[in-house]
Amino acid sequence: MRAAQPFVCVCMLLASIPTPQAPISRAPLRPLHPVPAGHPSGQQDAFYAFHPDLDFVRKFLKPLLIGELAPEEPSQDRGKNSQITEDFRALRKIAEDMNLFKPNHLFFLLLLAHIIAMESIAWFTIFYFGNGWIPTLVTAFVLVISQAQAGWLQHDYGHLSVYKKSIWNHIVHKFVIGHLKGASANWWNHRHFQHHAKPNIFHKDPDVNMLHMFVLGKWQPIEYGKKKLKYLPYNHQHQYFFLIGPPLLIPMYFQYQIIMTMIVRKDWVDLAWAISYYTRFFFTYIPFYGVLGAFVFLNFIRFLESHWFVWVTQMNHIVMEVGQESYRDWLSSQLAATCNVEQSFFNDWFSGHLNFQIEHHLFPTMPRHNFYKIAPLVKSLCAKHGIEYQEKPLLQALQDIIRSLKKSGQLWLDAYLHK
Repeated sequence: MRAAQPFVCVCMLLASIPTPQAPISRAPLRPLHPVPAGHPSGQQDAFYAFHPDLDFVRKFLKPLLIGELAPEEPSQDRGKNSQITEDFRALRKIAEDMNLFKPNHLFFLLLLAHIIAMESIAWFTIFYFGNGWIPTLVTAFVLVISQAQAGWLQHDYGHLSVYKKSIWNHIVHKFVIGHLKGASANWWNHRHFQHHAKPNIFHKDPDVNMLHMFVLGKWQPIEYGKKKLKYLPYNHQHQYFFLIGPPLLIPMYFQYQIIMTMIVRKDWVDLAWAISYYTRFFFTYIPFYGVLGAFVFLNFIRFLESHWFVWVTQMNHIVMEVGQESYRDWLSSQLAATCNVEQSFFNDWFSGHLNFQIEHHLFPTMPRHNFYKIAPLVKSLCAKHGIEYQEKPLLQALQDIIRSLKKSGQLWLDAYLHK
């Protein structure tokens, strides 16, 4: 179990550090701000963002050559701003001093308790009222809430933001995503950390790999149009999005991809956790609906959950800059790819605090209940450097998804017809 973190460490290191075009300097690195004992001065911000236990990961980095290019050598990170980097690292130090990386364990315990309570309420509804249409719809609605909230909760454990020791986060992560949702922790980690390292970057972020069904941003639709690529009528993608986006992502694409990934990679531990979910679900509902009925019921729940998941996850990203690598500093790259939705009790609960997507991307190991505390400081830093900090109402954020798809579709059509 403990070996999982070194794998992620190395993957993140390779993903976040550009390939040098010249020998790496072994000269001592100058810290950009006063650092506490044990703090990794000069460390890549992306690497630091993902690893709360730096003493542990250093054990696995000893054989690797790590450093920065000498000032006189050419660098791929031509878009980096040293002053922004210095100020961001100072901000992270402030967050550490404010104990914003310290979790409230009662908060996460209550989240888990309300998920399990809804699972129990769903079963009791069918048990007490029978399997008629109304009890079935009520039960499905309750289970959709439970599944969505379990999805947000597994996200917390996957980011190592609940327990100090990574191993406990990994164990509970497998329980929540495996036993409560029937998915794979390793599949999620492999996919999601790539997204965080390079958000909205084609060929690096799997979340913008739309399998030719959609064109996103400004660069891709123009490139597709110039090359006369027309896998689908992209000028209508804002319309067919309602048919193949929210309804099918979880019940078809994710469900198939997760199962095949576990089998192909021989990930028997995650597969056992997923089987425990399906065993529990069918054991619970086959007595009321039969085998076929329980199977249809399961996919109906995932059909509804998929809508919730897609709208929440896409409102923060595909409406932002989507394109090729710009080689910017950590703060600038994350702000270009993420936006926030206004805070409210409902928005926090509905989105699993992913309405604070900016803060989450800047500090992925920070417990979500502390995002609102660091947000004003992030806003101030962005204002200082003229970086746009986007925050919008929930309804506008959802509408912007369709507007973005329509705009990209029009760019494709114009390039397809005229370039």
